[in-house]
Amino acid sequence: MDFVVIFGPPAVGKMTVGEELCELTGFKLFHNHMTVEPVLGIFPFGSPPFGRLVNEFRRRVIEEAADAALPGLVFTYVWGLDLPEDTDLIASYVDIVRSRGGRTRFVELYADLDERLERNTTELRLDRKPSKRDLDFSRANLLELDRDHVMNTDDTRRTHAQDLIERHDHVRIDNTRLTPAETAALILREMPQ
Repeated sequence: MDFVVIFGPPAVGKMTVGEELCELTGFKLFHNHMTVEPVLGIFPFGSPPFGRLVNEFRRRVIEEAADAALPGLVFTYVWGLDLPEDTDLIASYVDIVRSRGGRTRFVELYADLDERLERNTTELRLDRKPSKRDLDFSRANLLELDRDHVMNTDDTRRTHAQDLIERHDHVRIDNTRLTPAETAALILREMPQ
């Protein structure tokens, strides 16, 4: 199975690009909020039960997808590249796929902050991600994550995550001015087969 991890900061377009990539490849999309939203209805974001359930659900879906030998699974994630626990989590998913004969590819998206703030309020995003409907909170969270964490590899600091990323195929795309369809097509052109 091809395990494609699309990562980047909030509202960069991971889910919509993932949808387009799946249209082109026949892969299945497993976007981050498919686990977040159901659990958020029961436990507060960031609470220990929330974290355990979301991580366990993700792990199990990835295991089952790899066991079923799906052609590919596209997973989206806001990865704090400066957070060892985030990298350890992604590494555990990579290990699941590798142990079943699959391979991992990383797709990194980045876009200007102004563009992401605009995308943060799109109808599609708010429809698919109910937790983003509190626009003031969502905007503040986006800005806080930008201020406090490294979410793209262009940052001047070397992170533990880069060691993991560099061991796999990695495509880095500025999608500030690209549509999701254009970005997905570019991923396929740039990604080693």
